[in-house]
Amino acid sequence: MGAEPATLAATLLGSTLTCVSAGYALAAAWRSRRHAVRPAPAGAAVRPVSVLKPLCGAEPRLYENLATLCRQQHPAFQLVFGVRAADDPALAVVAQLRRDFPDCDIALVVDPQVHGSNLKVSNLINLSAQAKHDDLVVADSDIAVPPDYLARVTAPLADSGVGVVTCLYRGNPTGGLWSRLGAQFIDDWFAPSVRIAHAGGSRRFAFGATIALRRETLAAIGGFEALSDRLADDFWLGELTRQRGLQTVLSDVVVTTDVTENRFADLWSHELRWLRTIRSLNPAGFAFTFITFTWPMLALGAWLAPLPAMLAVALAGVLARCVLAGSAGAALRAPLRDVLLLAGWAAALAGRRVRWREQVLSVRDMPARRPHANHNPSTTGILPQRPL
Repeated sequence: MGAEPATLAATLLGSTLTCVSAGYALAAAWRSRRHAVRPAPAGAAVRPVSVLKPLCGAEPRLYENLATLCRQQHPAFQLVFGVRAADDPALAVVAQLRRDFPDCDIALVVDPQVHGSNLKVSNLINLSAQAKHDDLVVADSDIAVPPDYLARVTAPLADSGVGVVTCLYRGNPTGGLWSRLGAQFIDDWFAPSVRIAHAGGSRRFAFGATIALRRETLAAIGGFEALSDRLADDFWLGELTRQRGLQTVLSDVVVTTDVTENRFADLWSHELRWLRTIRSLNPAGFAFTFITFTWPMLALGAWLAPLPAMLAVALAGVLARCVLAGSAGAALRAPLRDVLLLAGWAAALAGRRVRWREQVLSVRDMPARRPHANHNPSTTGILPQRPL
């Protein structure tokens, strides 16, 4: 008698898991397939814009990525690059850009001042004073963009009710298996989850791939200084504007980011940082993220509820996951990709530290404050460097 309730509970659990996971896979495939690239708005006024690019080191393909900004089909834009050290290898890349694009308005700031635990934000604080225009675009250094990128991402800023405009991004693997799996983290999991959340009405996001905003909006939230001790500075740049009643717009522009990890350890560390940061921003939502890991969840569901109807639902979910992968090679890697996601999710449920470049940081953001010049980062949440 005791076995029957247990069997019924397992069947119910398996059926629920199968239906929910397959339903998510179908929704993710549908949202991803219907996304279309649109041209820049016809007849829209072109807004002068300053692009702020904090740099650190000579990353792979740095020149190629930054050159896509120099080739913008835009009549009034400025590029402001910033580094912290006078011997930073990125300086040679900026010098080459100046030689190759002499008509491009390029400013360079070299400033070692540290304004908080987030060194990227410190860089932004140092270089932002050189921005000439009132529309600002902040973008990570490893992003490649289409020629009409600036015109399209700044167009929504004409609406005074818009706080920030942000962009999704796709992965560009530059190496072997591990970089391809890293690109699938972005393309098969992260981007579809954002599109589903966006379709459901959520606007609680902003991505370092691109954030466009007006100078007055930045000043209203306290400037970049308000982010100086926050790990998820991109999210908080959007969140602080939303707290002032301004809208977040998800642009139809999709940019490209390089995925350079060639070792499992590098990929694991990078993804664990992402996942722990996501958990820190939305612990309740993160706890249920496991339903998005299609292959292991459907396998578990089918094992618990091996009913013909549930096996058919699981098959539909598998087919949707293959469509989401976009190619035969990616579809073959999808089971491994989803298992790694599940493992990373489980690891991210615990732990409060992440590795970011040369730092080990706490995922618990410090309160916003106005820093002092030459502030010592060792007092603001940077932890001693040691393996996670």
